[in-house]
Amino acid sequence: MLTATEKLKVILKRKNMTVKELADLLGTSRQNLHGKLSKDNLSENDLKKFCEVLDVKYEINFILENGDKI
Repeated sequence: MLTATEKLKVILKRKNMTVKELADLLGTSRQNLHGKLSKDNLSENDLKKFCEVLDVKYEINFILENGDKI
């Protein structure tokens, strides 16, 4: 299973974008973003922001035994 950082790198590659370009869209430095990515230290809020600027959907669910999603 890929980490969140690995998945973001796949998305960037498919969109022909660099980490610097993503950082610019997020209003942060390449160094700051690279630090987060290298530690795979991403909050749910970070992931939502990435998806917003990359125009992709993001889902996270816990699925209970009865099929309910939380």
